[in-house]
Amino acid sequence: MKEHDFKPSEGSHRRRRRVGRGDGSGRGSYSGRGRKGQKARSGGKTHRGFAGGQLPIMKSLPMLRGFTNIFREEYAAVNLERLNAFPAGTNVTPALLHEAGIVRKREQKVKVLAGGSLTIPLTVSAHRFSATARSAIEAAGGRVEEL
Repeated sequence: MKEHDFKPSEGSHRRRRRVGRGDGSGRGSYSGRGRKGQKARSGGKTHRGFAGGQLPIMKSLPMLRGFTNIFREEYAAVNLERLNAFPAGTNVTPALLHEAGIVRKREQKVKVLAGGSLTIPLTVSAHRFSATARSAIEAAGGRVEEL
């Protein structure tokens, strides 16, 4: 087999449709654009949701577009597995988690989740605990303090 023998596999390449090449081609005269109007012109496109200059439906129905809850509280999620990095008997606080690089922002609230397992007794202080994480910490001989 030589370089000139290489061909793409059957059906993998489709020829480009050449419009505007005479009526005999089947795509002549209006070239598949129909007659006059905005869509027949060059550059005659509209954005999605355009309603012909009328107020678009999505703009006229504000209750369907969602909103931002100004009272939402963001928590940094910390799994139990990450707490195994501390020595037994440590009082784990959000500040300590920040120093260890587990939580990014110092002032962010922390929620402890039950991902993985805890093998050492710790006193964990956080803003929130999942029910499973709370029972897992106590089962390992530790204590839970909610801030």
